[in-house]
Amino acid sequence: MRKGYQKIFYGFLSSQLLVLVISLIYHNDISLLNYINISFYISSILLFTSLLVFTVNSGFFDAMSYSFRSVFSSAENGEKKRKIEEMTPLSEMIAIDTNPLIAVGLFDFILMLAGLFIYYQ
Repeated sequence: MRKGYQKIFYGFLSSQLLVLVISLIYHNDISLLNYINISFYISSILLFTSLLVFTVNSGFFDAMSYSFRSVFSSAENGEKKRKIEEMTPLSEMIAIDTNPLIAVGLFDFILMLAGLFIYYQ
């Protein structure tokens, strides 16, 4: 359990460091508006990626990948059916734990919202 928290902590720390580095490289200063903009992009990428991987892991695209394999397979009919059934489904190929990505994306998004609240006060 502790290893999951370490992944979240180091992911959050590295994403905040990435926000500061990108702000310094592209804008040559660190301002609240730059932090809000860059952290929005980073948190959105993290959340979108984690939700996409979660959707693939749930088996949503297994039927579609099975049908593509059966249509584009170039083997004989009997051999084709056996080869297709032996192939691993897409949901078993991608085995990434999405919980740390979702947590880091949500923490970044919450900090971005806090910065946005401070900016408009």
